[in-house]
Amino acid sequence: MEVENNVMTAFKSDFVRTLVDRGFMHQCTDLEGLDELAARQRITAYIGYDCTAPSLHVGSLVQIMMQRHLQRTGHRPIVLMGAGTTKVGDPSGRDDSRQLLTDAQIQANMDGIKQVFGRFVTFGDGPTDALMANNDDWLGELAYIPFLRDVGRHFSINRMLSFESVKLRLEREQPLSFLEFNYMILQAYDFLELGRRHDCVLQMGGSDQWGNIVNGVELGRRIDGAGLFGFTTPLITLASGAKMGKTAQGAVWLNPDMLSPYDYWQFWRNTEDADVGRFLRLFTELPLDEIARLEALDGAEINEAKKILANQATALCHGAEAAAAAAETARQTFEDGAVGDDLPTIEVPRGELADGVALFELLRRAGLCRSNGEARRLIKGGGARLNDRPVKDEMAKVGRSDVGAEGVIKLSAGKKRHALVRPG
Repeated sequence: MEVENNVMTAFKSDFVRTLVDRGFMHQCTDLEGLDELAARQRITAYIGYDCTAPSLHVGSLVQIMMQRHLQRTGHRPIVLMGAGTTKVGDPSGRDDSRQLLTDAQIQANMDGIKQVFGRFVTFGDGPTDALMANNDDWLGELAYIPFLRDVGRHFSINRMLSFESVKLRLEREQPLSFLEFNYMILQAYDFLELGRRHDCVLQMGGSDQWGNIVNGVELGRRIDGAGLFGFTTPLITLASGAKMGKTAQGAVWLNPDMLSPYDYWQFWRNTEDADVGRFLRLFTELPLDEIARLEALDGAEINEAKKILANQATALCHGAEAAAAAAETARQTFEDGAVGDDLPTIEVPRGELADGVALFELLRRAGLCRSNGEARRLIKGGGARLNDRPVKDEMAKVGRSDVGAEGVIKLSAGKKRHALVRPG
């Protein structure tokens, strides 16, 4: 069985067919075997998420959507919180060591990350209900010498040095700590434990996890004689070549307290034309024939497809009500020229406005620029607007006289990013 150019051959299972057909397939240790098993019985699969930040960003959304498709096609997902592996740090795709976090920081990050999954998968006690696990439950209890004797002996240093995550760091002459070097062993052990505890047979992840996943498949075979599988997704880049999930303003977070639903909606609305079809397949559940129709649109019509993408993706992450509110705010802001109710808003004390506040400082405080210097360059280049009026004086001040009829001041950076200042 082969897959070429995302064209599906005759798969037996809805699960594998869905992943391949919608563009999730990059590598699989045994695609035919996985397809046959998923067609024959309910399988359990996991993806691990290290707790390095208080929210995941859209770079993790491909994996989350895979777990959603897994459940919707009759199988059981495990969401593995990597509280244990976070203490070590994954060297994959990095030139430097991750900052070591305290137990309290890891717990706080884990609490934040957990929030998003209830939107995408259903948890409970049913046969296909998702399970949330924490690898610190077993990694934290490991006795070092027995672990090295029982597990470490199955890993060849020669082979570990050949994996991309290690090789790249060494080639660039960047230090790789012994602590980080252990990461792939611990991730492989996670798979072994989940197989034993929950009959988990499949680990999924991004393409940068291929080596770690293969180690887990082989460890399960060597120690328990288990038939395990690994499946990875392609690295998602934009048509421009930029990395998915990064913008000039920073990461596109999934938690609403770190990025508003309106800004999340805008991220998808601003998708490049060439990415619309691919993102509709990956990040929505629209039927494939409808996606084919939408991605065939061109000219101004492609903007309607982008709005559908934004509505669908935002509804999945934040709910239909938040998606509708974001769409209406965008309509008011861009089509009616009004002040949308859902625009990001900051409060500035009335006393400050009485004295006048530098426009560049408000642009930074509103999150439209990352620094005062960037904001001043934006103004100087003609990209800043105050209440929809262009401002080119980089030292311009904003005061109480700029408060409009709606009781707010509207700031704009370019044509697509807006925020409100509300006197406090």
